[in-house]
Amino acid sequence: MSFDRKAIWSRARGWLAAVLLVTAFVVANAPVRAASFQPLEIVTKNGVQVFSVEMATTEEEKQTGLMYRKELADGKGMLFDFNPEQEVSMWMKNTYISLDMIFIRADGRILRIAENTEPFSTKIISSQGLARAVLEVPAGTAQKYGIRPGDRVGHPLFGSK
Repeated sequence: MSFDRKAIWSRARGWLAAVLLVTAFVVANAPVRAASFQPLEIVTKNGVQVFSVEMATTEEEKQTGLMYRKELADGKGMLFDFNPEQEVSMWMKNTYISLDMIFIRADGRILRIAENTEPFSTKIISSQGLARAVLEVPAGTAQKYGIRPGDRVGHPLFGSK
């Protein structure tokens, strides 16, 4: 039995190139996911609400956020770290799901809540003051759990939990 090593190697390289090309396409078109999940608590008049949040800390994660996602489960969210505290502007471009945006000061107190944001909108949503972070959660979360400006957020970003 004989075989042509060059022909086999040539075909193998062709298949490998095709697989790499498809993989590169899939990765390039997949939404960016934050690297880690962490617990976050919000202390309200109604009690403590616990969330599992993705951390958006890199520029790419902050720019992409929850864009292209088709769903966000109750109790989940994304926490954007904008250290140092600053005026923060967000938008909903390429975001399929309505969100509540919770702007949080460096001391862990909620500054402002933009409720029920409009999917795909390029309207600027401002913190209207200095914010260290923004927590994005499914629309209606703030009303559902009674989350209000002045409530305290427990997370290592704010020197707690």
